[in-house]
Amino acid sequence: MESEQLFHRGYYRNSYNSITSASSDEELLDGAGAIMDFQTSEDDNLLDGDTAVGTHYTMTNGGSINSSTHLLDLLDEPIPGVGTYDDFHTIDWVREKCKDRERHRRINSKKKESAWEMTKSLYDAWSGWLVVTLTGLASGALAGLIDIAADWMTDLKEGICLSALWYNHEQCCWGSNETTFEERDKCPQWKTWAELIIGQAEGPGSYIMNYIMYIFWALSFAFLAVSLVKVFAPYACGSGIPEIKTILSGFIIRGYLGKWTLMIKTITLVLAVASGLSLGKEGPLVHVACCCGNIFSYLFPKYSTNEAKKREVLSAASAAGVSVAFGAPIGGVLFSLEEVSYYFPLKTLWRSFFAALVAAFVLRSINPFGNSRLVLFYVEYHTPWYLFELFPFILLGVFGGLWGAFFIRANIAWCRRRKSTKFGKYPVLEVIIVAAITAVIAFPNPYTRLNTSELIKELFTDCGPLESSSLCDYRNDMNASKIVDDIPDRPAGVGVYSAIWQLCLALIFKIIMTVFTFGIKVPSGLFIPSMAIGAIAGRIVGIAVEQLAYYHHDWFIFKEWCEVGADCITPGLYAMVGAAACLGGVTRMTVSLVVIVFELTGGLEYIVPLMAAVMTSKWVGDAFGREGIYEAHIRLNGYPFLDAKEEFTHTTLAADVMRPRRSDPPLAVLTQDNMTVDDIENMINETSYNGFPVIMSKESQRLVGFALRRDLTIAIESARKKQEGIVGSSRVCFAQHTPSLPAESPRPLKLRSILDMSPFTVTDHTPMEIVVDIFRKLGLRQCLVTHNGLVTLNWPYVLKLVFSVQEELCAFALLEVLHLVIGGAMEVSRDGCTALADMSLSSFCHTVTELLIQMTNLIG
Repeated sequence: MESEQLFHRGYYRNSYNSITSASSDEELLDGAGAIMDFQTSEDDNLLDGDTAVGTHYTMTNGGSINSSTHLLDLLDEPIPGVGTYDDFHTIDWVREKCKDRERHRRINSKKKESAWEMTKSLYDAWSGWLVVTLTGLASGALAGLIDIAADWMTDLKEGICLSALWYNHEQCCWGSNETTFEERDKCPQWKTWAELIIGQAEGPGSYIMNYIMYIFWALSFAFLAVSLVKVFAPYACGSGIPEIKTILSGFIIRGYLGKWTLMIKTITLVLAVASGLSLGKEGPLVHVACCCGNIFSYLFPKYSTNEAKKREVLSAASAAGVSVAFGAPIGGVLFSLEEVSYYFPLKTLWRSFFAALVAAFVLRSINPFGNSRLVLFYVEYHTPWYLFELFPFILLGVFGGLWGAFFIRANIAWCRRRKSTKFGKYPVLEVIIVAAITAVIAFPNPYTRLNTSELIKELFTDCGPLESSSLCDYRNDMNASKIVDDIPDRPAGVGVYSAIWQLCLALIFKIIMTVFTFGIKVPSGLFIPSMAIGAIAGRIVGIAVEQLAYYHHDWFIFKEWCEVGADCITPGLYAMVGAAACLGGVTRMTVSLVVIVFELTGGLEYIVPLMAAVMTSKWVGDAFGREGIYEAHIRLNGYPFLDAKEEFTHTTLAADVMRPRRSDPPLAVLTQDNMTVDDIENMINETSYNGFPVIMSKESQRLVGFALRRDLTIAIESARKKQEGIVGSSRVCFAQHTPSLPAESPRPLKLRSILDMSPFTVTDHTPMEIVVDIFRKLGLRQCLVTHNGLVTLNWPYVLKLVFSVQEELCAFALLEVLHLVIGGAMEVSRDGCTALADMSLSSFCHTVTELLIQMTNLIG
């Protein structure tokens, strides 16, 4: 039973003639967000470990190394490529852990031999910290570069700084002495496109020219982004988090974390954000950080030759990615633990924390936003929240859960339609259409024209004496009897009501466009659009509660806390709670999300509102479906992923799920010394299984071991090239000793070194809940189902054997069959039958045959 066939059957290729043949899995590739061929490239070696030299490890079910190495195995040379994995296959976690344990023992045994061996031992011990340090440095530097470039190119759609072309709008006006408080964003150094082209700063002509240039730059950036992705790195599209989760669970996707993907994703992420599409850069930053971790892991043999150890680095890299995306190192570690990692030992927790720390330190040193903060929308609130506010906070959680359920269903339905129609064959056209619609609708509304991160910043910010936004256009009450440091609650002015209508239109626009934008063939994150939707809804609710408390401060829910002239309600806090609720409804994150938002605000007292909103959004979202958006895309793309958080309620047994079923043709098996090279190659070409059980013979069906399909193919191809006398009729031997062959027979091929001598087995009556837990917790690739200790037991075939053997071998054959039925531990040999010489052979056959028939009827 193969792990990928538990829930995603029919996934493998139909033939395996050569290990270097190109894949034709177009459906999987389209699900990953690309149309390309799978010809060998430089990136192909970045996640498959093809350069590793296979070593034979004999494993027990406990995952330990068998110390009894046979002399035949020592004489065989290691076969290059054996022990590695093919593209779109799952790693064997048990074998990888055994390889690492053997490597560690070998280093410890040699470190006392010389100073050089001691140095190599220290280098091996510190290589884990070195690789996460390099990953953190690269992630922080790339995140700072992306932030600076995205801000500059976003402002380029509106104008340009004549004094310094590399300055964005805010930086251009920093050094100007001609700005005013009301119009702080206007300075002579910054010129709009209308001023440069037609020489007008105001009027209808200026508005139309700026409108046209805005659309032109948006379409240019979007076209350039999708073109680079399609031509150079098809895997650079999308968020990357669903594929990262699948890779961390043990799946192999060649080139997905390669250097070309890193380079193109970094460039196109800037272009996609600058185009104004309803997407963010925070999710793709996790992909960028994991690319850095994967590339740096090849500098250290400890990780380059072991796929399981490499995934520990990728877990730390994902924490660094979230750290630089939100300026939240602790939240990044929890995100890696809660959301993406499949295997997360304690030492990976420490290294993830260190990688997140280094990445945040580098980003803080770069200071991309010029505010000495790690994120653009860092805010601090000084007004406490009150108990009655839990009700609107919970309402925001309900809205977040409903939004998450709607978005997941709508986006998955659109992505499925894209995959099944001709529209999906034209990714460039789709991106251009979405970008054009976004730009045309976004420009008239100042809140949709803003960069999404700047919009979140404005919605999070509380109204103070230095704020000139229309959201802070309140009427001043000069008769207030109480003067406090904070600005008290005031009646809303015309600007506030106008801003509310604009925010309502922006909310509808963001909801619709995000559904169609997430999944197109450009780098697209979901964190920022979801937070923007929640922040808009939260700010509207906050203003409504604020005005309700002002005009009805004598109500019993406001009477105790909201006095006249007091600063009672903080609308920015509602925006922050709404942002967390909507993001939680889409991703179903809980603990890590609360910590991320807490690190954004820097206030401990707001954890309770955040927890209430996030848990409410998760409960409401789970009522419509327990899958988050990333799990839904994993299922849509058909990746083999067993979610550790998913509960399975199976009522079947292992025999009901295994392949082949009881009514199917017999199991494809290999015998330990009765098959030729041609027989094995024919079986490989005629089946699509990942591996084959090796049994003693067709008659006994006793399990000897398990041979992987890839290892068999590599070993046979290597033997044909390097060993003389290996032909199609050569006998293949998996046994410890080569059987005696006629003198004219060709040279036998010994393949015991590629045999797993102790594969994991379960009985046919094992409940499927236990089988699923075994696959999920041990990371198995396959598990063999046995009946009474045999791989397959066909009782009519056993009885037929009794009556068809030659008379002189009847005693031996019956004893052998009796041994199989009873399941005894003794070995039956032909010499052991000499004691039966004095007994009548025919009477013995008759007696034992009747006994076998009775036992067969009892067993069923």
